Amino acid sequence: MGSKPWLRRHPAQGPDALARLVCFPHAGGTAATFQGWPARLPPGVETLVVQYPGRQERMAEPCIEDMAETADRVAEELAPHLDLPLTFFGHSMGSGLAYEVARRLERDHAVVVTRVFVSARTAPHHVHGEKRHLLPDEELVASMRALGGPDAEVYDHVQLLPLILPPLRADLRLLDAYRPDRESLPRIQAPVTACGGDSDHTCPTADLSLWQELTTADCEVRVYPGGHHFLRTNEADVVGVVSKHLATVVAR
Repeated sequence: MGSKPWLRRHPAQGPDALARLVCFPHAGGTAATFQGWPARLPPGVETLVVQYPGRQERMAEPCIEDMAETADRVAEELAPHLDLPLTFFGHSMGSGLAYEVARRLERDHAVVVTRVFVSARTAPHHVHGEKRHLLPDEELVASMRALGGPDAEVYDHVQLLPLILPPLRADLRLLDAYRPDRESLPRIQAPVTACGGDSDHTCPTADLSLWQELTTADCEVRVYPGGHHFLRTNEADVVGVVSKHLATVVAR
């Protein structure tokens, strides 16, 4: 059985697509994380959501546990979509992946993303290893529940754990292995907006400004009420900020 598409496409509202928003889910997450976004975006914006292997319609495919390989594959999948301006949004693990794909597009295609929105994640060269993938199932589930958010209740369904935990562990292994130092990470030309929750213990709000070290352009910081999954409880506000940026891109 061949691989399924990496990108879920949601057509733009209106007659023509004038720009594209590319969304990168969190560790253990799926493309469904962003299912409510397309309807909230300005007319003329097509949405492409990354669907990682090993989950949902890609369940039969092996997970990828290496950030470079994942970024290479996503950049390859985006190659046919470079005819319109791109904006990126990555949540948690998706933040590091959004940065890595953005720098590949600059290096290999001379394409600069209009803005990279990163969410709930410290700049990668300031993260010094994570060992959650080594936890026994019960402790791993407890650590995921501790992150809170509307999705935490999924871990109450024991029958779903054999489907949920393997891709989650694979993503956590990927994050543990992704420990770049500052010298190995070039600054991208794309501006960055770093978003975070004011009670997210995995990414203190003071860490959000560290993304400035990875861009030659501006880096703005936006803080919302909530923890690691503030994105779900503040979706309208966050999408509103993204939409404001996209409206300027479409109007160019």
